[in-house]
Amino acid sequence: MPIGRVRPSIAAMAPYRPGKSAAQAEAEHGIADAIKLASNENPFPPVPAVTAAIAAAASGVNRYADHRAAELRAALASWVGVEPDQVTVGCGSVGLLQQLCITYLDPGDEAVFPWLSFEAYPVMVAQMAATSVRVPLVDHTFDLDAVAAAVTDRTKLVLLATPNNPTGTAVSTAALAAMIERVPSDVIVLVDEAYREFVDPGFGDPVADLVPRFPNVVVSRTLSKAYGLAGLRLGYAVGAPEVITELDKVLLAFAVNGLAQAAGLAALGALDEIRPNIDTLLTERTRLVGELVQAGWRLPDAQANFVYLPIGAATAGVAVELERRGVVVRPFANEGIRVTVGTVEQNDRFLAAFGEVIAPLGEPSRFPTET
Repeated sequence: MPIGRVRPSIAAMAPYRPGKSAAQAEAEHGIADAIKLASNENPFPPVPAVTAAIAAAASGVNRYADHRAAELRAALASWVGVEPDQVTVGCGSVGLLQQLCITYLDPGDEAVFPWLSFEAYPVMVAQMAATSVRVPLVDHTFDLDAVAAAVTDRTKLVLLATPNNPTGTAVSTAALAAMIERVPSDVIVLVDEAYREFVDPGFGDPVADLVPRFPNVVVSRTLSKAYGLAGLRLGYAVGAPEVITELDKVLLAFAVNGLAQAAGLAALGALDEIRPNIDTLLTERTRLVGELVQAGWRLPDAQANFVYLPIGAATAGVAVELERRGVVVRPFANEGIRVTVGTVEQNDRFLAAFGEVIAPLGEPSRFPTET
């Protein structure tokens, strides 16, 4: 018999499933020296200026940090070219997603999003006893016409991860604008840019291209990926001041801790030091894709810090065999594996292990290439 009266929507939902750690894989398979390429983390530690700021801030952790993170908001606003009242911060971009759902979704409301996409979307929607409306991908990317057509009078949110997680494909701001024009102005459209720094600039900038034009657009970003701050959980969102005001009402007290605020400010002051690490990851992504394409694989257009291999029914078995060789990737059941771009050495390990695991299963041409 269950303890307490759990809300039916919570009892029925599956929890968010994080990527497996290297330590877990080592324990499960009795191996050593495993590498984790499962959670799209930056393989490089923060630059010295950021670690120094974190160390300096540590002496003040006996006090609460500024709940609103006013200095950080002002710095972020200056960086992206908006006013401070257009920026909010959260416990990672996932925290901001949760704030959006709390703010806008009542039981029975709908949130529309392409699928396969970020696994936290249906989790956060279910927490509010709302309904997820999943629009199938076409060739691993968004069918924006179908997304717009799925919006009904019950829809409160449209959630769009670009680049999409896990397929890595992106959509242009021109294409997004054409879709948003078809969406009622009282429906909030989230443009989730967790992997912003890895996207070809030709796709456009949603903050500059969409936010001034559409008051119902919110753009979320994070310092977890490109800036190596995943463990400190620091995300930010940009939108109309009226929307930001509502999101701030449900910001968990002191959710953005003092170390995260100090690290964020330091990172914004050290962009020239951080940029070479981002460039290295972009170079390695190009190399990784090139090696896989040369081996015969047809891949979705990789615009994030990961590569997606659509291997269908072979996914679970391949992921396990890679783990046994000390390479932990993220499997999506019967769909494919997502492989984080790591260091040169880590990427070489993945390529060697993947080639060894996949060889007995046949040529790349026998695997699915579209959804």
